[in-house]
Amino acid sequence: ELKRNTGQRGYRAQQAAKFASQRRYHPSSSMTAFAFAYIDYLIGLDWSPEQISGALTQRGWLDVPSHEWIYQHIYQDKSQGGNLHLHLRHQKKYRKRGYKNTDRRGQIIDKTSIHCRDQVIDQRQRLGDFEGDTVIGKHHKGALLTLVDRKSLYVHIVHLGSTRASSKTITCALDRLRMSHAYSVTFDNGKEFAEHKRITDVGIDTYFADPYKSIQRARNENTNGLIRQYLP
Repeated sequence: ELKRNTGQRGYRAQQAAKFASQRRYHPSSSMTAFAFAYIDYLIGLDWSPEQISGALTQRGWLDVPSHEWIYQHIYQDKSQGGNLHLHLRHQKKYRKRGYKNTDRRGQIIDKTSIHCRDQVIDQRQRLGDFEGDTVIGKHHKGALLTLVDRKSLYVHIVHLGSTRASSKTITCALDRLRMSHAYSVTFDNGKEFAEHKRITDVGIDTYFADPYKSIQRARNENTNGLIRQYLP
C-alpha cells in the first residue's frame, strides 16, 4: 500500500488519497463502449446509481461497476461539460409540507422518542421494524403513505386520496403494519400521525424521529425521493 501511494518525494497522505481515488474510478479495461452507453442510457432514464448497479448484477453482467463508481462517472461527465448529473435524484426540488409550526391543532402527544428504541431495531436485526411518512403531491393534490421495512427495504405505498387526516392515515398504516406482523414503526413528526396510540394499543411500538432529522429515517426518505421522481 505504501509503495502504490508513494511519489517522488515519499509518502504523503493527501497525495496517497489522490492516487487511490484515481485508481478507484479509472475506467475498467473490461468496460466496453456498449456498457458505458447502456449505463448512460439508464442514467438518462433517471435511474439512480444504486438501481443501475443492482439491476446489472441481477441481469448477470460480469464486472458490474459499484454505485460509487457510477457516481464518479457522472461527476467526471459533469466536469467535462456533460449533463448526466441533472438526472441525479438529489437535483430534484422536493416539496415541503404546507403547515406552519405555529398551527398547534392536532399536536402529537404521548409520543416516544427514537432514542428509546430497542437496540435490535437500531441494528436492523429482524424483519418487522418500519419507518413511516407521507408524500404530498404537486399543489397538495393527493398524498401517499409509505412504510419501509428497515431490514428488507420492502415498502408499502398507500394512496390516501386528497386528505392526510390522522384518522385515515393511521387506519391505513395499521392495516399494513398488521399485515406485515410489525414489531415497531418510526414516524416523522407530521400531524397525520397524531393518533399513533391506536397503533401502540395493538402491540406495535411507535417512535418519533427528532424534528428536522430526516437522516434518522434514511431508508424512508430515500424511498420517498424515488417516489417523487416518478409521481407528480
